[in-house]
Amino acid sequence: MPRPLDYPTQKAIFARFHAAVPEPKGELEHVNAYTLVVAVALSAQATDAGVNRATRALFEVADTPEKMLDLGLEGLTERIRTIGLYRNKAKNVMALSRILVEEHGGDVPSSRAALQALPGVGRKTANVVLNMWWGHPAQAVDTHIFRVGNRTRIAPGKDVDAVERAIEDNVPAEYQRHAHHWLILHGRYTCVARKPKCPACLIRDLCPYEDKTPEASA
Repeated sequence: MPRPLDYPTQKAIFARFHAAVPEPKGELEHVNAYTLVVAVALSAQATDAGVNRATRALFEVADTPEKMLDLGLEGLTERIRTIGLYRNKAKNVMALSRILVEEHGGDVPSSRAALQALPGVGRKTANVVLNMWWGHPAQAVDTHIFRVGNRTRIAPGKDVDAVERAIEDNVPAEYQRHAHHWLILHGRYTCVARKPKCPACLIRDLCPYEDKTPEASA
């Protein structure tokens, strides 16, 4: 496994990310902690845009676990049919809503262990909620971050857990809070999978990736 970039290079990279987008935001639409949990749970193997299209109407009628339980499984299922694996996801949302009501007074807990105890909520989902709602420097590693972390050597690792640890160990502390959003955005729009947009990359000169996409010929 390649070594991560040295500290000065990491700091220079994240300084550029910060200068370009000082306060990066997640793209999943939500109105409170509960709707964020639901949106992230629904986003597994689905696009944020697709989830947002389905949840805009859903959250108008069910923005608390109590209202979701009142809506019922059938009502929820019908509203998220456009999202992949919607039947199983609907069951998980109903189950986690019941747990939130019965065990947490309808509130979303602020601990990773409690979040991961909810049906359909894994470590990545828990980290997104901890970061976006509670402001913790939690790193939610998705396919974009895994690719960017390894390709740029910002956070190399053989699996998502290793990449998460590499971010925590190597990204300068002052950039930890927003690190995963900067990396997601970079992977989603610039450092894409098949043909990275290296000519337009703001960290091109700091990135050790050998197979950079060349500048277009005149």
